[in-house]
Amino acid sequence: MVAVIDSTKPHSARFWNYFVGGTDHYEVDRRIGDEIKGIFPGLVDVAVAGRLFLGRAVRHLAGEAGIRQFLDIGTGLPTADNTHQVAQQVAPDARIVYVDNDPVVLEHANALLTSTPQGATTYLEADLHRPEAVLEAAAGTLDLSRPVALMILNTLGHVADHDQALDLVGRLLAGLPAGSHLVISDSTATSEGMIAASEAYNASRAVPYHVRSIGEIAGFFDGLDLVDPGIVQVPEWRPDTHGPTDPATAAVDAYCGVGRKP
Repeated sequence: MVAVIDSTKPHSARFWNYFVGGTDHYEVDRRIGDEIKGIFPGLVDVAVAGRLFLGRAVRHLAGEAGIRQFLDIGTGLPTADNTHQVAQQVAPDARIVYVDNDPVVLEHANALLTSTPQGATTYLEADLHRPEAVLEAAAGTLDLSRPVALMILNTLGHVADHDQALDLVGRLLAGLPAGSHLVISDSTATSEGMIAASEAYNASRAVPYHVRSIGEIAGFFDGLDLVDPGIVQVPEWRPDTHGPTDPATAAVDAYCGVGRKP
């Protein structure tokens, strides 16, 4: 079945790809992107900071935490330093499963399906709203009796109801063993600019994205052991003095955390 891509309305993966300097976007994505830059230029910093956080979190998990399996839900469009690339630089035997249910991402899946000979990288077309099905499919590549890093970056905002989002994350974690880690980052309703940007994006006919409070982001980690420094603005999570930095991302309307399942 050929994936159908609608280029007449904005798309979150293409929109974000535009903000982080990728090339997989259409005029409609650039138009709303430029409109939102005019409303709230800081959203570009959120996108850049989120990408840098992914790298720091994965390097920590594959290195210090010794994680060798990653389940990345809400993959988005590939740019540089994707989860598998970062993880396998640290641990060549790392195994990564990417999950998305979007035809745009599916069209670019071949760009993700690369791996070191020692490890594995797989793309699954699956839906966050069916967590048990996601886990069942991921078990074809990952050993779910061993710790897994569950990564859900800039994705949970697509679940409008917070209680439903909590339930989905809880059901995913329930299928993973002790020692697994949860990694989340999302935009937050922490400034008038971010709230205005969210409203403009949601009015653009794109699939809505709902920004949450810091407390709601923290709620996803209830019952987990938070990894220092806890729930913080994205650039404040273990700044990497040896990696890429951007002075513009010193403070952003996005929070993140990493938690370990006891």
